[in-house]
Amino acid sequence: MPKRSDIKKILLIGSGPIIISQACEFDYSGTQACKALREEGYEVVLINSNPATIMTDPETADRTYVEPITPESVAKVIALERPDALLPTLGGQTGLNVAVALAESGVLAEYGVEMIGASLSVIHKAEDREKFRYAIEKIGLRMPKSGFARNMTEVMKLADEIGFPIIVRASFTLGGTGSGVAYNREELAEIAKKGLDASMIQEVMIEESVLGWKEYELEVMRDRADNVVIICSIENFDAMGVHTGESITVAPAQTLTDREYQHMRDAAIAILREIGVETGGSNVQFAIHPASGEMIVVEMNPRVSRSSALASKATGFPIAKIAAKLAVGFTLDEIPNDITRETMASFEPTIDYCVVKIPRWTFEKFPETEDLLTTSMKSVGETMSIGRTFKEALQKAIRSLETGRFSLLYPPPADVTDDKELLKSKLIVPNSLRLFYIATALQKGVTVAEIQQLTKIDPWFLHQIQEIVEAEEELKNSAPTVELLKAAKKMGFADRALANVWNKTELEIRNWREAEKIKPVYKLVDTCAAEFEAYTPYYYSTYETENEARPSDKKKVAIIGGGPNRIGQGIEFDYCCVHASFALREEGVESIMINSNPETVSTDYDTSDKLFFEPVTLEDVLHILQTEKPDGVIVQFGGQTPLNLARGLEAAGVPILGTSPDAIDRAENRDRFQEIVTKLNLNQPDNDTARTVEEALQAASRIGYPVLVRPSYVLGGRSMEIVYDPDALTSFMGKAMLVSPDHPILIDKYLEDAIEIDVDAISDGKNTIVAGIMEHIEEAGIHSGDSACILPPMTIPPELLKLIEKQTIMLAAELKVVGLMNIQYAIKDDTLYVLEVNPRASRTVPFVSKAIGVPLAKLATKVMLGKTLPQLGFTERIAPRHISVKEAVFPFNRFPNVDSLLGPEMKSTGEVMGVDHSFGLAFAKSQMAAGFKMPVAGTVFISVHDYHKNRIVPIARAFQEMGFKITATRGTAKHLEDKGIAARMVFKVSEGRPNIVDHIKNGEIQMVINTSVGRKSSRDAYHIRRGALTYNILYTTTIAGARALSEATKAVIKEDWQVCSLQEYHQQDHKN
Repeated sequence: MPKRSDIKKILLIGSGPIIISQACEFDYSGTQACKALREEGYEVVLINSNPATIMTDPETADRTYVEPITPESVAKVIALERPDALLPTLGGQTGLNVAVALAESGVLAEYGVEMIGASLSVIHKAEDREKFRYAIEKIGLRMPKSGFARNMTEVMKLADEIGFPIIVRASFTLGGTGSGVAYNREELAEIAKKGLDASMIQEVMIEESVLGWKEYELEVMRDRADNVVIICSIENFDAMGVHTGESITVAPAQTLTDREYQHMRDAAIAILREIGVETGGSNVQFAIHPASGEMIVVEMNPRVSRSSALASKATGFPIAKIAAKLAVGFTLDEIPNDITRETMASFEPTIDYCVVKIPRWTFEKFPETEDLLTTSMKSVGETMSIGRTFKEALQKAIRSLETGRFSLLYPPPADVTDDKELLKSKLIVPNSLRLFYIATALQKGVTVAEIQQLTKIDPWFLHQIQEIVEAEEELKNSAPTVELLKAAKKMGFADRALANVWNKTELEIRNWREAEKIKPVYKLVDTCAAEFEAYTPYYYSTYETENEARPSDKKKVAIIGGGPNRIGQGIEFDYCCVHASFALREEGVESIMINSNPETVSTDYDTSDKLFFEPVTLEDVLHILQTEKPDGVIVQFGGQTPLNLARGLEAAGVPILGTSPDAIDRAENRDRFQEIVTKLNLNQPDNDTARTVEEALQAASRIGYPVLVRPSYVLGGRSMEIVYDPDALTSFMGKAMLVSPDHPILIDKYLEDAIEIDVDAISDGKNTIVAGIMEHIEEAGIHSGDSACILPPMTIPPELLKLIEKQTIMLAAELKVVGLMNIQYAIKDDTLYVLEVNPRASRTVPFVSKAIGVPLAKLATKVMLGKTLPQLGFTERIAPRHISVKEAVFPFNRFPNVDSLLGPEMKSTGEVMGVDHSFGLAFAKSQMAAGFKMPVAGTVFISVHDYHKNRIVPIARAFQEMGFKITATRGTAKHLEDKGIAARMVFKVSEGRPNIVDHIKNGEIQMVINTSVGRKSSRDAYHIRRGALTYNILYTTTIAGARALSEATKAVIKEDWQVCSLQEYHQQDHKN
């Protein structure tokens, strides 16, 4: 069928901020859908609250609403835009839930908006467990037995029917709260009681356990003419019991018999038909009993899922693009395959290589949480690699993780000993290092059969790992020969790993390989196992003979991406890399992207002229550059990852564009930076470095407490703390010397109550323009990535703004910046201090670009190619008429026992943006976008440290004047009463019942203000914050945050907020 002509304007709902379980895969799929629909001539309206995405670029859709993704907000966009259709299947669970709410509340019917991509009945049939079970059983398939219970009697009755072990899931909770596995009645009683307490509706689901079964998923597409294609089969390395987003996964599935695969394929198609999916992609998950081969259906997503990005990158088949076209009436046999240009999308992809995905965890950020993988996701990113064999792909994936590992065995996990029993205990419980414990266990003589018994991982995978371990042992015990070198490279061993086993340097191995002409070749990802010619150059490396790389003689530039997402280095850097690609295309220069992250837009097959899906390590990047010989390389956009390679690339003679690696080192190296500060006569907080506890104590007593301490050369404020006394400093030094043993510890005077400022600037070597000055809402001492910030600044006097501009221009000139730079300043007692300078793209670049309407990363790329800022028309700082607020989004609900108190170490996974004409409304929108409800009446609970008692008074008074009741803990209540503010006293957890957490659970509290000083927050304060988090109550842990919330609440009470597109905001600014 041809595309529909009765719809002209389509509203797309994005997925909002990057959170655990809903990351930048949805930016990738949303961006692809916007492109596909506009290509067909539809007008696209987009709503998404995440400024760090390509999707929210004003160029991606016709109208871009950076507004909270809530039913209320989307309804306002619908009323304003009057779209003909709504496409909800590309914004993850968030987009789907909001669309369902709008359909059920009658908003879509009121405005005549049709839901395309998936109908309401299809969504309900797939998402509602009871309806889904009925549908599955109707077509003769089986699901795990389950039932719902609202009290302990019902729990035990269901347990008798189902049998142990049993999985308990609490209904309507986030992040697997109140869930667990029970092996006996006693455990069931404990877990179910917690689950009933945690559930908003006092309900738990009791389910038959299929722990230890093998898990698979199929990515499937179906159109209205009943054409069905299986894009890809994916097998989980870990058995059932580990969330599929937490498991290492492999495509295509490796251990299915042909009969099992056909059975699964038929089942998936039958499920899509029964549920009624007929316009897009779906993901169906299965479990197979390892001994009997019995198959059950786990679940399906009637939308583009997390795995869709992986399947798209693994096969080259653009699932989101095709799904968008199916939603507007096309059928699979009418949509051409972009890669072959000969076949249609109904031609099922085949692959002649192996793909491995490994998740990236950041447990080190949350030391209070046990490193344990369960049915609740905790990983923040992932890396993918492609090889000719599983062994090669696995070894490439390990070095792509960027955790300092280059092989399966070295370095072993820190707690490995010769005690086999201790090692076995690490295998029973899934954890983030289990792959490496398995390798170590095999090396120490534990058998494959024993490991299979403990881990339930399929023996085929374990034998593969055993062969890598045996090969490494053989290499270690043999003299280096050319034959061994060739065999090792073919198996995926990195030069660094070989250097380690043969006691050589990485450079010596590389030079030896080059002398022997042992180099990788590049193969194409072409969707059809080389049956047709591929037009999109999308490559992976392997050690074979035939090279499919086609280096051109055009002017070309390579962009080095940021690798897997992690806290401290997220999608913002991918955004900059994509903009570099766009700018190169505009300038007629060929772009070459090098990256290993399957979730992002940078690794889409048509973002750059060429894509190399490879580990971002010196060895792998140098191979590509030697093959392609680009005229220049961009290293300053991908975060710390490419910067860490800059010196090695320069030493190998690679031309680096923009600011020189030496200038970057001058800014990052403490002593060299001090020289610049002195030369330019700038202020810097008093500081020192120390390598021992004694040196640190001496330095701190000279500088004066409190001090900010951190290891040097770490990203995202890793292991950074504010220390108030010598005891705390001594214990910090013990930990920090483990994290960064070879580098000194940095000690700075902590500027208490200072205002922190972030500045993004761009320079062409002669002209420097300050693009954005952002004022942090939280005071200095909270990591800049975790603090809310506001542009333009609200409280900084004009003379200080001028001084900030002047010092920024001086620093850019001194460092000879060509491209982007970010500077953090602090203001205390009207004095401006320089905290740090980063002459590279920062995580605020996308936010500033959207706030001022200027694509900074694109301009910076053109500047690196030799253009000047006047030529590009950017000659002065733009002062927007609207207010933009960036707010961080945190993963605390995923990590049991973690305190949500903010500090100098970065913990946020993503961000949202609130835009409006006043600070109050912009801040309120940022809170709504982060997932909180803005209360307009009710009770505010306040409990603050003695240090903050005077400063909370005007804030409490403001809430009282708005009509809120105030409750507080004893000390705070007394202080407020003394100042004439009525406050009801409530117990802390340690003081009796009903305590504050009881009041939170009973829905009696609408907002929590709870501050602490220093690291030593009391257990009582922890319980309060954890309670607010569990019940999704708006909370703040800083005085500045409380002040902002009072302004936001006042604004929401005073006026009804409106929505406005970025395009309109920018039009208003550029009229000025």
